[in-house]
Amino acid sequence: MLQFKKSTASATFFSMLTGPAFAASEKQGQAGSPACLKTDFCRILPLNSLKKYPGSHQPHGYRRQLSFIFLTALLIIPDSVFCDELDWSIGGYVGQYYDSEPAGIIRGNGNFLDQYIVALTASRSVWRSQSLPLSLEIDGMIGHQFGLASLNEIAIAPVLRWSSFPWNETLQTDFRFGPLGVSYTTTVSPLEQGPDGSGSQTLNFLLIELAFSLPRKKSEEVFVRLHHRCNIYDLLNNYGANGEDFLALGYRQYF
Repeated sequence: MLQFKKSTASATFFSMLTGPAFAASEKQGQAGSPACLKTDFCRILPLNSLKKYPGSHQPHGYRRQLSFIFLTALLIIPDSVFCDELDWSIGGYVGQYYDSEPAGIIRGNGNFLDQYIVALTASRSVWRSQSLPLSLEIDGMIGHQFGLASLNEIAIAPVLRWSSFPWNETLQTDFRFGPLGVSYTTTVSPLEQGPDGSGSQTLNFLLIELAFSLPRKKSEEVFVRLHHRCNIYDLLNNYGANGEDFLALGYRQYF
C-alpha cells in the first residue's frame, strides 16, 4: 500500500475536505493507513448518504464527500500500478503569449503580444525506469489568461522526464516533454480563431520544459515552460488557427 507522508499542510488539506471526523480519527490511528481510511470513509460516507443530497440541496457537503472519495482512491491504489516512490509536486507559473509555433521562440521569430497566463500546476510521478534516468509523470494545470482576451484554461497530459545531464553535480537539470494531452478553455480565444472566426475550446495540450534545482535540494526547482495548445496539424479541426503558445517561468516543490 502507499505510504502517505503526514505533514501540517496535508493534515490541514484533508481536514478542510473531510471535517472534524477525519481530524479526530488521526488521533486514534496513523493517518493514511488502510484501516484508518476505511474506518473514516465508512463513518463519513455511509452507503446511503448520497440519497440525502437530491439535486443540489446540500452542494457543499456533497462536493466535500466526492473530494474525499477521489483522494482516498488515489491513496489506496497499489504500488504495483505506479512506481515504488511516488512523488507529488505543486507549483505555479506565469507566461506571455507569442505568435508562432512552439519552436519559433527558440529561433527568434516569435513576437510577444499583450496576452498573459497565470497558472497553478501539479504533478505525480507514476513510473520510473530501472535502467535509465527516465520517469513518467501526470501533469495538470489550471490557469487564467488575460490581456487581449480573458478566459480560463484547464489541461492535463502525461509527461516524460529525463534527469541525466553531465553538469548535474553542479546544477540539477531535468527535461520534461508532454506532446499529447487535453486542454479546455472556457471560451474560444480570439487568438485561436481561424479566418472565418471559428475555433475550438478543446485542443491538444503540449508542454516542453527545462527544470533546474540545486543538487542538494532537488525538492525545489524553477522551470522554463513552453505552454502550447494546438489542433495537431488539423487533426482535431480544420479552422486554420495555430492555437496558443506561451513562454512561461515557474516554481515547483515536491513532497
